[in-house]
Amino acid sequence: MDKLPMTRGGYTALEIELKQLKSVERPAIIEAIATARELGDLKENAEYHSAREKQGFIEGRIKELEAVISLAEVIDPTSLSGTIKFGATVTLVDEDTDEEKTWQIVGEHEANVEAGLLNIKSPIARALIGKDEGDSVEVRTPGGGKSYEVLSIEFK
Repeated sequence: MDKLPMTRGGYTALEIELKQLKSVERPAIIEAIATARELGDLKENAEYHSAREKQGFIEGRIKELEAVISLAEVIDPTSLSGTIKFGATVTLVDEDTDEEKTWQIVGEHEANVEAGLLNIKSPIARALIGKDEGDSVEVRTPGGGKSYEVLSIEFK
């Protein structure tokens, strides 16, 4: 399997979520299932079925996080420089609206557009890779074409 690039922050967030699921959520759901069993007939016991469903979700998420963490390749953006690549924090200006946007290009498991973390596999990130300050970038998005100018590139 290919390694999954991610920042130290993204890796740490996944580790914290995994620890929370294993040490808090899993024991709580096991207790909830035991309590629901004590209520009697399991066929018509909504609490039991709800708890079992939540247990399945928790166990699935634990396996997913363990797999992602095992394939993670932590990249320190501060050790990088040059053109836009993984880990770069890029400030762009929309050439149509003059709206400025700042994104950091990160791995897919830590991406969150609202938080300024752009998935490296997204159309915008793919269009930005290899560009330099002052370059103009044409991006094809599901909403149509967009044109940006790269204002700055930082590796922090």
